[in-house]
Amino acid sequence: MKSVTGTIKNNSFSAALGDFKEITKVRLAVSVVFSSIAGYFLGAYELNLYSILLLAFGGYCMVGASNAFNQVIERDLDALMKRTQNRPIPAGRMSVNTAMAIAILLTILGVLSLYVLSPKTAMFGAISIFLYTSAYTPLKTKTPLSVFVGAIPGAIPFMLGWVAATDDFGIEPGTLFMIQFFWQFPHFWALGWMLDDDYKKGGFKMLPTGKKDTGTALQIILYTIWMIVISIMPVFGFTGRLSLSIPAAIIIFLMGMAMLVFAFKLYEKRDNKAARSLMLASVSYITLMQIVYVIDKFI
Repeated sequence: MKSVTGTIKNNSFSAALGDFKEITKVRLAVSVVFSSIAGYFLGAYELNLYSILLLAFGGYCMVGASNAFNQVIERDLDALMKRTQNRPIPAGRMSVNTAMAIAILLTILGVLSLYVLSPKTAMFGAISIFLYTSAYTPLKTKTPLSVFVGAIPGAIPFMLGWVAATDDFGIEPGTLFMIQFFWQFPHFWALGWMLDDDYKKGGFKMLPTGKKDTGTALQIILYTIWMIVISIMPVFGFTGRLSLSIPAAIIIFLMGMAMLVFAFKLYEKRDNKAARSLMLASVSYITLMQIVYVIDKFI
C-alpha cells in the first residue's frame, strides 16, 4: 500500500504540474511549437533533430513566459471573469512571486535555447515576448486595436521556424508571417464574440467595433479573404524558396473557402453558436494548412 505521505506528495506534484501547465497555457504553447516546427520544415535544407528539439523547447519557453507575465499583469482582472477566475494566481494556488520566477526563468531558457540556433531566432523570440507583455496586454483594456498589436507576436512562430532553419529573414518567412497574421483576426474575433460578456467584466475591448454586430462580422469576412489570398500566394512563384504546387494551393483555397462560409454564417446569424463554429474552423484551418505546406514540400 502507498503511504499517506507518498500519496500527498503525488497529489501535490500533480497539482503543481497542473498549475504550471495553466500558467504557461500548455495547449496554446503546443500549437505555437507546432507552427514553429512547420516553419522549420519548410525552411530547412536538411532536417536536424537537435535543432528541432531546441526550437520546440525554446518556443515553449517563450510562449510560456509570455502567458505567465500576462497572468501576473492581469491577475486582478482575471478574478472578475468566469473563464479565468480559476487560474492559479486569482484562485490563490500560486503567488505572484512564484509566477514571476517562472516567467523570468522561462524567458532566460527560451532566449538561450533560440540563441544557440541563431541570434536572429533569439531576437525574434525576444521581440515576441516584449510585444505580448508590454504592448498587447496593457492595450486590451484600452482599445480594440490591441488585437492588431497582439497579431504581431502571434504571427512570429510560423516565421520563426524558417529563421531558425536558415538564419535568414526574407520574402519566405515574411510570407509565413503574413499568413498567420491575417489568420488571427477571424480566429480571435470569433473567440472574442463568444466571450464578449465575460471580457466586458474584465474591461477588455476585443471586438473591432466594440459590439457583436454586422460591422464586426463584416471585418471577419474581409480578413478571412485576405488570409486565403496570402495563403496561396506561393503558388505564383514570387515568394522565393517558399513554393506551393497547384494541387496543394487548390486544397488550401478550398479549406479557406470553407472557413469563409462559417464567417458568412456568423454575419447572417450573429450568435455565439456561429462564432464558435468559426473559431473551431479557424483552428482546423491553420493546422491543416501548415500540414499541407510541409507535405507539399517533401512530395
